[in-house]
Amino acid sequence: MVSLRTGSSFRVTPSPTGSPTPMPLTPEPDTRAIKAELHDLSFYYGSFKAVKNVSMIFRQNAVTALIGPSGCGKTTLLRCFNRMHDLYPNTRYEGRITLHPSGINIIDPKVSPVEMRMRISMVFQKPNPFPKSIFENVAYGLRLRGTRRSELDGRVEKALRGAALWDEVKDRLKAGAYSLSGGQQQRLCIARALAVEPEIVLFDEPTSALDPIATGKIEELIDELRTRVTILIVTHNMQQASRVSDDTAFMYLGELVEFGPTAKIFQNPSKPLTEQYISGRFG
Repeated sequence: MVSLRTGSSFRVTPSPTGSPTPMPLTPEPDTRAIKAELHDLSFYYGSFKAVKNVSMIFRQNAVTALIGPSGCGKTTLLRCFNRMHDLYPNTRYEGRITLHPSGINIIDPKVSPVEMRMRISMVFQKPNPFPKSIFENVAYGLRLRGTRRSELDGRVEKALRGAALWDEVKDRLKAGAYSLSGGQQQRLCIARALAVEPEIVLFDEPTSALDPIATGKIEELIDELRTRVTILIVTHNMQQASRVSDDTAFMYLGELVEFGPTAKIFQNPSKPLTEQYISGRFG
């Protein structure tokens, strides 16, 4: 049975006898602020329009899942957030990505891609630790930011604790990152992403290369991280999307077909195409 996040709660009111009587489950408005907004966002590889005029919001301290078949534009959209596309020639953006509360347009050419990658970290599909020690992997971004040496130990420990890895590696911080298991390497990459204290963390199929036990740990970690950061996750796994996300966006052929609370998208989608994809009729 799939567990869905509803964003709703039970309200309990006293009965005439004084004992609490549960009221029916009723949705209550989510008051989380908007962390980022897309305004008619489009992205091109040369003349090919991979993302087509997408507008949507991302709530602060919420997990938003991007779902859809391969080639639908979800990873392309994700990488617009930290300007990864700037690393490749003959690409361009249209529209706007507004980061709140500053109001900065992430894809404005005047905005530094390096600054965006510090403020918006990314965890990739396969673990990609640097060929360095466990400690230096986490400290890498901190050193780039000019963090004082006297602060490094504490910041590295904080990040490793945040990624639920500290207890497993605290006695071998000088060991190479490749000595860790696949699941531990992915959590190390999450610690590296968290070390610079980003505002948003992007996850691109973060468990596709992991076994079920390691996948479960990453999902538990994502659930804990939502209290500190805003999370966007691309996943092909419908069960995972329903387990970890608050909101879900379904994309198809570069377009946003439907977006809303995860419970509604999975239980009562508005668009027939969404229902067909979720039920496994294509994709």
